[in-house]
Amino acid sequence: MRKVIFVCLGNICRSPMAEMMMKQLVDEQGLNSVIKVESRATSTYEIGNAPHLGAITELKKRNVPIVEHVAKQITLRDFEEADLIIGMDKQNIIDLKEMAPFSDRNKIHMAYEALDSDAVIEDPWYDHKFDRTYRQLAEVLPIWLEKLRS
Repeated sequence: MRKVIFVCLGNICRSPMAEMMMKQLVDEQGLNSVIKVESRATSTYEIGNAPHLGAITELKKRNVPIVEHVAKQITLRDFEEADLIIGMDKQNIIDLKEMAPFSDRNKIHMAYEALDSDAVIEDPWYDHKFDRTYRQLAEVLPIWLEKLRS
């Protein structure tokens, strides 16, 4: 089983959107038995909270199945168990590399790396542009899924 963990600052906007969107892709391709998808936060700000209403509203609008989710911070066990850890922006990557054991740092990638870009998945918490977040994730997730498959 391959495991991917999507990570953002609070685990209530970008990373749960990525998790639910990727779970839909995995399900559509019949890969549930070989690919596990989760999401985490780098911070403790939102631990225990549900996803942002704007994220849920956007996912429902796009017919993405909503899964039960509460924000969690990434752990040493997550670093150990994951095959890929995908951060949404440059600060997420900095924080993840500081938190990760040295042996697991090679698992950490920025979302747009899939497109050989240093662009970031912008945080909709500040401007409520969850449609932009959806479009950005829809751009990169299929490529990450292909990388997980190979």
